[in-house]
Amino acid sequence: MANEQDCRAALDKIVARIAEVDADRLAEHVVERTISCRVPDLGVAYRTRLHADGLDQVRPDDDPGSAQVRLTVGSDDLVALADDELNPARAWATGRLKIEASIGDLLRLRRLL
Repeated sequence: MANEQDCRAALDKIVARIAEVDADRLAEHVVERTISCRVPDLGVAYRTRLHADGLDQVRPDDDPGSAQVRLTVGSDDLVALADDELNPARAWATGRLKIEASIGDLLRLRRLL
């Protein structure tokens, strides 16, 4: 099982990947949203904000249920997603990644990943 430090590193990789997206493409598909990522096997959650310039720094979150887009993923799966060893669509389809968001937000996120 991955630890909290591994999960933070994985989230930082994802933030860096989003930062590499072309600014015009990002602006075309992004609507400002708060995003939480809950890692239930570690009992931790993180929050960031997605906007036209990318993602803000990820920080611990005491209230992940209040975010506009809510992700739930196990620690090992989070690391695998960040390392491109697990496809996000496959993880979602098999229940390894749970996403609570509006249909519009889901479609926008899919275009970025």
